[in-house]
Amino acid sequence: MITYNPKFSIGDNLENIKAALTGLPIDAAIIENSLNYEFSDTIIGINHQKIDIGLAIANMMNIPVVNLHKVQDVGLEKAVAEKQEYLKWHLDYYGEYSGKRNYGQEAMLTIGNGYFGLRGAYVEANANKDNYPGMYVAGVYNQLTTKINGRDVVNEDLVNLPNAQYISFGVDHQQPFEIKKEDIQDIYRSLDLRTGVLTTTLHIQLSTGHILQVRATKVANMTNWHRYSIKYELKPINFSGSIQLYSKIDGTVINGNVERYQDFDQRHIDVIGMAAHDNQISLTGQTKTSHVNFVINSKLSSKDVDTTKLISAETEDKQIQQKLDIKVEPEKQYVFEKCVTVFTSQAQDANLEQPAQKELNASSFDDTLADSQKFWSNVWQNSDIQIDNDMTSQKLTRVNIYHMLVTSAALASGQLDSSVGARGLHGEAYRGHIFWDVTFDLPFYAIHYPAIAKQCLLYRYNRIGEARKYAASEDKQGAMYPWQSGMYGDEQSQFVHLNPVSGEWDPDNSRLQRHVSLSVAYDVINYVHLTGDTEFMKNYGLEMLLSICKFWVSMASYDKKDDRYDIHHVMGPDEFHEEYPNSDDHGLTNNAYTNIMVSWLFDKVAELMSHEDPKIIKSANEKAQTDNSLLDQMSDIAHKLRLDINEEGIIGQFSGYFNLSKLNFDAYRKKYGDISRIDRLLKGEGKSPDSYQVAKQADTLMAYYELPFDEVQNVITRLGYKLPANYFTTNLRFYLDRTTHGSTLSRIVYSVLDEMDGNMDQSWQLFSTALFSDYYDIQGGTTAEGIHLGVMGATLEIETKCYGGVRFDTDEVSINPHLPTTWNKLSFKQTYQGITYNFEIGHHKINVTADSSSHIKVGDKGYSLSKNKPTVITYK
Repeated sequence: MITYNPKFSIGDNLENIKAALTGLPIDAAIIENSLNYEFSDTIIGINHQKIDIGLAIANMMNIPVVNLHKVQDVGLEKAVAEKQEYLKWHLDYYGEYSGKRNYGQEAMLTIGNGYFGLRGAYVEANANKDNYPGMYVAGVYNQLTTKINGRDVVNEDLVNLPNAQYISFGVDHQQPFEIKKEDIQDIYRSLDLRTGVLTTTLHIQLSTGHILQVRATKVANMTNWHRYSIKYELKPINFSGSIQLYSKIDGTVINGNVERYQDFDQRHIDVIGMAAHDNQISLTGQTKTSHVNFVINSKLSSKDVDTTKLISAETEDKQIQQKLDIKVEPEKQYVFEKCVTVFTSQAQDANLEQPAQKELNASSFDDTLADSQKFWSNVWQNSDIQIDNDMTSQKLTRVNIYHMLVTSAALASGQLDSSVGARGLHGEAYRGHIFWDVTFDLPFYAIHYPAIAKQCLLYRYNRIGEARKYAASEDKQGAMYPWQSGMYGDEQSQFVHLNPVSGEWDPDNSRLQRHVSLSVAYDVINYVHLTGDTEFMKNYGLEMLLSICKFWVSMASYDKKDDRYDIHHVMGPDEFHEEYPNSDDHGLTNNAYTNIMVSWLFDKVAELMSHEDPKIIKSANEKAQTDNSLLDQMSDIAHKLRLDINEEGIIGQFSGYFNLSKLNFDAYRKKYGDISRIDRLLKGEGKSPDSYQVAKQADTLMAYYELPFDEVQNVITRLGYKLPANYFTTNLRFYLDRTTHGSTLSRIVYSVLDEMDGNMDQSWQLFSTALFSDYYDIQGGTTAEGIHLGVMGATLEIETKCYGGVRFDTDEVSINPHLPTTWNKLSFKQTYQGITYNFEIGHHKINVTADSSSHIKVGDKGYSLSKNKPTVITYK
């Protein structure tokens, strides 16, 4: 029995509980005397505060907490099993939070379908410092110009479209209810991952003494992806009288989700028209410079009252609002439905009103709910990753799968000219742009939803003209893809960015991360390899690869004296290093990751060309404006690119890296605590990270994350370098000691590298931190601005490829598991080159079934699989 100490805070008491229980063989905890709520049976009251102790302990200790009364009713075993199952499928938050913490929860509770993302805000909320009900449609961007420091700065943003999820109430003609701490007794938000349904329950006591229970249920239609629906349930507890229901489409919205962007013009839309008819309202508008038209329609209905007779509508300041006046009785529930449709000219014809009206008439909450349930049931049947004996990892894995589909599902239709942004459709960080993060997401899509992966690549193909223009503008040839891409595919990286530590505008040279073009090429090759979609390679891929290779040939400078090639004016993934100290020249020379991947790419493309039909090669050469002489140039460069390697076998991150000063990391941790963004701290002190051996994230060793170890080793050998036998371990330790993990992707890469090096404990620590990164918002508020989709996709690949050991490096599936000690079993399906495999992987036994005859390799031994016949394999 562990008791609460009233002298300590709730947080300190939780830490004491954790300390007392750590190391004990505990399968569950039982709670006595919890408060009686319909949404949770593990809430307790302490010193006039309430906490869901079940959620807290489950998160801290990965064990379920059950209610004593439940145990008495159904027995301990069943009570524990039911609670475990619930926790594995629900993302819950209890209590009201403010500022970035609530913004972050809104991002995590986003619903959507890949066409739109609807942040999980309270439906009663308008945008303010604590609430941000944003809505984003894939591919809808707009550019605005703001004068900053005497310079015209152009920003292209994923547009926050009018807020149509708003619905609230008033009592006896008082002002509409707002989310205010003093009026709210309890808030519970629960996202059911199994069905895609978000439910928010409010217990309200107004200053007038009126008590109500309000429940809002939001769900996106995953098939008819212009629709979403809200069920709004009102229950007066202690009064009778009148209630006014308010439903609104608010066109006054701006892009205000990211605080550091506030100096820029963020008013991206013009409202053109508003209309009301019966129980329906409509708002039409257009983005200011990209001229994307949009129509948002809404209808309010109820089985309890005739809304068409009792409803009224009014317009004011780019807002249109419905008002419904009803008589209510205590303890009686009143249910309303709000259905919304969203159309834009980005994906439809210019005439939007007719299809929008048709969709609205056909929509209902029940239809949308049924569609969502069907869609997600299919997702979990085919794409779930089941982890035995780790409840929290199981939940967060499903959270990541969920958001991967919320961001992308509609792309499978082929009707949207868009890709997946680094922050999903969940917020406005990075302005909704497309980065190299797709590389971390594409394997999951290619293995489970190849049509989505294909559309992500077609987004790049459709912008190859802009990539060619971009290369030409820098006096280069071929196709150079931008570091940040939006609607058109032109470079959207800024020349300045705000340093939140110093408050100053610093130069931004991040566009020099030319390795994004390598990622595009890698994604093409990886997609075709995983799916077997050779038609894509013939029709699009080869042209893209040749165009990118042509660019990198033009980037390479020949040093006749050393018979070596150098690549100048680039940045690596690190991002802390933009140029040499005290240099007037931007960029670095011979970034190791870039040079290794260029050599790999040149060799890989040459191999692909050697097996391709000459007619296909001719066509691709014509489209890419290349010829066979390019292959000779590629071969020469692939053998002669320069790396900077010291006498210990450390591969320098770039030429001259070893001349940089070392930094006293302990001193900076002591001074600042969190030094993940030490670049900002150094600049705030008048120093520059360019001068020090410090890294934001994995850079030099990044190739080992993307490629099989042998392929990287082949590149190094081909370049004429010989490294010591233990060079990988030495390099890994060297760079880990200099990396602050200022990017969430850093822990992902180093987790894989540590597992490769046999450091399973550190691999697990880095992986689990990455898995929790958005849930705990470990970067101090960045989740408020959108989830980190690259990390979410990468964690899924670590689970199956790194820990499960299932690799598709060759045409033969190989399995070499390395499960975390706490995981009893890992189960998942994957489709590789048209064959679907079902894997169950334990610590010493593998059960695998394929839907076609196949051959796999476990360790050094091969096994033949018969169609649909389970094969059990033991291993050490």
